[in-house]
Amino acid sequence: MRRVPYALFLMYCILSLASCTTIDLYEKSVSIPGHAWKNSFRPSFSFTIKDTASAYELFLVIRHTDKYSFNNIYVNIYAQTPGMDTAQAIRRDLTLATDEKGWLGKGMDDIYEHRISLTDAAQPLHFRKSGNYTFTVEQIMREDPLKNVLNVGLRIEKKK
Repeated sequence: MRRVPYALFLMYCILSLASCTTIDLYEKSVSIPGHAWKNSFRPSFSFTIKDTASAYELFLVIRHTDKYSFNNIYVNIYAQTPGMDTAQAIRRDLTLATDEKGWLGKGMDDIYEHRISLTDAAQPLHFRKSGNYTFTVEQIMREDPLKNVLNVGLRIEKKK
C-alpha cells in the first residue's frame, strides 16, 4: 500500500520538473475560409500580458496540405501594443520546405503543421508594458488567394 502513494508522488515530481522549461501562455488558430487565404483575410490574435520581467517566445503556426504550391510564405505581422494607436508591421519570409528535406513541419497524411519561431534566439522577447496586445497576420504572396492553407495561428510561450 505504501508504494502507490510514493510512486504517485515521484511521478508528480518528475512531471513538475520536466514542465518547468516553458509555460504555454497563449495559442489560438483560425481556420482559413475555403482553404484559400485571401490577402484581405487578416486574422487577429489578442492576449493580455501581466508579467513584463519574463522572456517569451513567439511562434507563427501554419497548417497546409501537401498541395501547397510554394516552399515559403511571405507575411506581414502587425503588432499593436498597449497604449499605441497604430500597429508596427514586421515583414517575414518564412521557409516551409527545402529541396533537400522537403516539408519542414510535422506531417500527418497530407497535412503539415509548421510552428515557426518569430523570436531571435540570441535576444528573447520581453513585453515592455503590461496590458492587451494584438497581433494580426496578413499573407502577402503573389498568388491571391493562397490555396491549400488550412489554418494560421499564434503561439506564445513564457520561458522560465
